[in-house]
Amino acid sequence: MTATTQEVPANPIDLLPDVVDPPSLEETPAQKTLLNTVFRSMKRSHDMFYHHYEDYPEFPDIDEHYREAKLKTEYKSLVAAVAETKRRKEEEQVNLPKNVPVIAIGGMTSESGAPLAITGPSESENDSAAAASSSQKSSNSRAVAQVPSSSKTGPQDNTVRALLPSRAPMVVKPKWHAPWKLYRVLSGHTGWVRSVDVEPGNEWLVSGGADRIIKIWDLAKGTLRLSLTGHISAVRAVKVSPRHPFIFSAGEDKQVKCWDLETNKVVRHYHGHLSAVQDLDIHPTMDLLVTCARDSTARLWDMRTKAQIHCLTGHTNTVASVRCQATDPQVITSSHDSTIRLWDIVAGRSVVTLTNHKKAVRALSLHPTLRMFASGSPDNIKQWKCPDGEFYQNLSGHNAVINSLTCNQDGVLVSGADNGTMQFWDWNSGFCFDRQTTKVQPGSIDSEAGIYSMCFDRSGSRLITAEADKTIKMYKEDDTATEESHPVMWRPNVLRKKMY
Repeated sequence: MTATTQEVPANPIDLLPDVVDPPSLEETPAQKTLLNTVFRSMKRSHDMFYHHYEDYPEFPDIDEHYREAKLKTEYKSLVAAVAETKRRKEEEQVNLPKNVPVIAIGGMTSESGAPLAITGPSESENDSAAAASSSQKSSNSRAVAQVPSSSKTGPQDNTVRALLPSRAPMVVKPKWHAPWKLYRVLSGHTGWVRSVDVEPGNEWLVSGGADRIIKIWDLAKGTLRLSLTGHISAVRAVKVSPRHPFIFSAGEDKQVKCWDLETNKVVRHYHGHLSAVQDLDIHPTMDLLVTCARDSTARLWDMRTKAQIHCLTGHTNTVASVRCQATDPQVITSSHDSTIRLWDIVAGRSVVTLTNHKKAVRALSLHPTLRMFASGSPDNIKQWKCPDGEFYQNLSGHNAVINSLTCNQDGVLVSGADNGTMQFWDWNSGFCFDRQTTKVQPGSIDSEAGIYSMCFDRSGSRLITAEADKTIKMYKEDDTATEESHPVMWRPNVLRKKMY
């Protein structure tokens, strides 16, 4: 008995889609069941492992099907990724500050061929948008580039968006300030004028000099009202109390005195410093007095009982300047050891030491409204943010020994140097908009052109300087100046890095 068998095709794949029952064979039922099971197993294996068949060229149909499916999957993934990236960039552009004036990015052009310029908003924007953007600007220390929006979203626009950084380094455009001019000179001291201050009522000013005399001047007329004698050496610091009828003075005779303006006499002495006292300041809300001296210490005094509360030690050289404020850090000192220290007046210890300066720091100035302060040194003028002393930016260009700094409510920071030069800075942008050199009195030599102390009056419209030619000079803004007659000569460098 001979069995007839069915021919098997050369390509086994031709059998797979139509396999339901095994081919008709003249065999036993057991053999038919086995053959049926084998073919069903082949079908399941094909469905599970068909994507591995690309390595086998003998199955061209399966290989082409796999490649087509793979391309479709990759294309869908790519489209989804591009859509997600575009959505994120659009959200970033919506949240960017809109009132920060910034400049164009060189080398990049729009579809029309014009350079991509990034500017602030128009004046017609609503107040709510301006308030939101200003609050965001105060929280950020740098301006952010904004990509110009366009109704067309073609390939070229997408390319430009991809090239532009999301947070490009930008320079804030400076605010225009009128130049300052000299309008009055007060003569009367017979020695260097080392310090000056204005009383809270803005009616008179007080000065102290190397002739050991404290003089009180009428602010409006410039006439001498009173002279106080009592120090036996040069008076290095004078300060009018904003809440008491007192004047505090300190000098190279190691003495700190409290003068009663009702009797014009000394009512308190504060003993403790071991060397010449360089500077003093009064706490704005508490009855505390802070002095610093050449003995490398700053001392905190109770104004009423004359008791020393703390001796703030940590500096390794002369403490040249001290400033007090109502919020932390309540006491800030600078020293000839090139450091600035922020103090905790409750514990009596230093909480932060700033070592960014490379030379002696002789001057400090607090901003009247912002929680910031500036420090002056021959290497740079630096701005810091409270309460942690975070570095903000450098003001470079005043290459001299800076003896004093002062700032008014309009954001005008003035630095006075030992060679008689003054520079006027815009606080926010760090741009120097005016430079002046003091004119010494007739008969003075060039070395007597130094500026030792400066302050603004209570309105911020008058600048008063104490100088080495034995005079007090008063400056005011030029009323005839306009933005057209005195334009801002601003040449920014986009990639400028404000280093430590």
